[in-house]
Amino acid sequence: MISNQVLQTTLEGLKTISRVDMCVMDTEGILLASTFEGADNFRESVLGFVNSPADSQVISGYQFFKVSDDSQLEYILIANGNSEDVYMVGKMASFQIQTLLVAYKERFDKDNFIKNLLLDNLLLVDIYNRAKKLHIDTDVRRVVFILEVSHEKESSSIELVRSLFGSKSNNFITAVDEKSVIVVKELEEEEGYPQMDELAASILDVLSEDKKADAVIAYGTIVSEIKDVSRSYKEARLALNVGKIFFSESKVIAYSSLGIGRLIYQLPIPLCKMFIKEVFENKSPDDFDEETLTTINKFFDNNLNVSETSRQLYIHRNTLVYRLDKLQKSTGLDLRIFDDAITFKIALMVVKYMRHMENQEY
Repeated sequence: MISNQVLQTTLEGLKTISRVDMCVMDTEGILLASTFEGADNFRESVLGFVNSPADSQVISGYQFFKVSDDSQLEYILIANGNSEDVYMVGKMASFQIQTLLVAYKERFDKDNFIKNLLLDNLLLVDIYNRAKKLHIDTDVRRVVFILEVSHEKESSSIELVRSLFGSKSNNFITAVDEKSVIVVKELEEEEGYPQMDELAASILDVLSEDKKADAVIAYGTIVSEIKDVSRSYKEARLALNVGKIFFSESKVIAYSSLGIGRLIYQLPIPLCKMFIKEVFENKSPDDFDEETLTTINKFFDNNLNVSETSRQLYIHRNTLVYRLDKLQKSTGLDLRIFDDAITFKIALMVVKYMRHMENQEY
C-alpha cells in the first residue's frame, strides 16, 4: 500500500497545478490524505459510494472516484466541485494514484523477495524463478550493507538512504528488523572495496546529526551471483557484531578487515575461560593497572618497536624495558617475542569478547 505521506504529497502537488482541493479515503471511510478541512465528514457518503456500481459520481457538489488495483477497490478520491474541469482533474488524479499503486506493488514484491533472499527463506530454484519474474538480474556483482541506528527504525531513515541511490536504481533498500536498514548494492565492474568504504561513509552522511552520532554501518564481501547475496548479508551482520566488540571506535566496518576478531567471536565461552586461565594462570587482564594497559596497547600499535613506543609514551627506553620485564615476570610472556606477543594479544581480545557476552546476558 502507498503510505499516507506519499498520498498527501501527491494531492498537494496536484492541487498546486490544478487549484482543485482533493482528499483520499479508504473503503471504510477513513481519511488518509486531504488538502482541505472537513474531509472526514464524507464517511457516510463514501460507504454508500463504495457499494454503488458507479466508478464516479457527484455527491453534494463533490466528485467521487473509485481507485482500483487489479479490480480490487483500494481508495476513494474526492474532488471539490462538480464542473467538467474538476471531473477531468479528478480522473487524472485517480489515474496518478492507480499508477502509484502498481509501482508500489511491484516494489513490495521485490522488497519481499529480497528479504526472503537475505534470510535464506528460498530454495535455489525459487531464487532464480522469482528473480526472472521480477526482472532482477541474477549474475551481477552485489554487496550488502547494514546500517544500524541506536533507536528504533523510522521510515525516514529508509527514505533518506533511498534518496541517495535514486528511485530508478537497481539497488534494494529494505529492513529485516527494527534498528537496521539493509542496502543490496549492485556494482559496476570497476568498483571494489575502496569504493565501498566511500559509499558507506556517504550513507552515514545522509542521516541527521543526532542519528549519525550513534549509527554504524558494516558490509560483507562482494558476490557475483544472486544466490550468494545472503552470504554477503551474513558477513555484514557478523561484521556489525564483531565491530561492536573490537572496533568500537569505527563507524564503517568491513567483513574483510575483521581479522582474528571474527574467529574469536565464534568461540564458546567455556573454551575462552579455559584459554585465559592457561595464559594468565591466577591473574586476569583486569588486574593490570591503567599504565600497564596503555603501555601494552601502544607497544602493539607500534608493531613491537621499543624505540617508537617509548617516544610516543614520552618515557625513556629503559623505563619501557623495565615495564616489559615486569609484565614478563607476572605473566610469563615477553611481548618482545613475536609468539608471546601474539598469545597476549589474542588473550586480551578474548577477554574483551567475554566481557561483551556477559553484558549481553543482562
